[in-house]
Amino acid sequence: MLEGACISAVNWSELLQKSLQRDVNIKGMQQEFVEVGLIFEPFTPEQAEIAAGLYPQTVNRGLSLADRACLALALDKGWSVMTADRAWVGLGVDVDVEVDVIR
Repeated sequence: MLEGACISAVNWSELLQKSLQRDVNIKGMQQEFVEVGLIFEPFTPEQAEIAAGLYPQTVNRGLSLADRACLALALDKGWSVMTADRAWVGLGVDVDVEVDVIR
């Protein structure tokens, strides 16, 4: 599933932070993900505006800045998103993004 997948720099930061919380050694982790085909995307000013605009529509579902950054990347690029967070199902926001829940 990672080959050709993209991740926002914001979401990469969150993944690293969560890994550190679990005492995972993150040294070399980025290269390992690159080797399986993951593509890292910068968080652009346009995506920042999209993410901010999603706040009023998603605050009641508890979506974080990183969650909204992921959605913003998808909206900006016209892509679908993959998440393990069931709170994203049926967001009811004015967003044309396909959400695939993986668990």
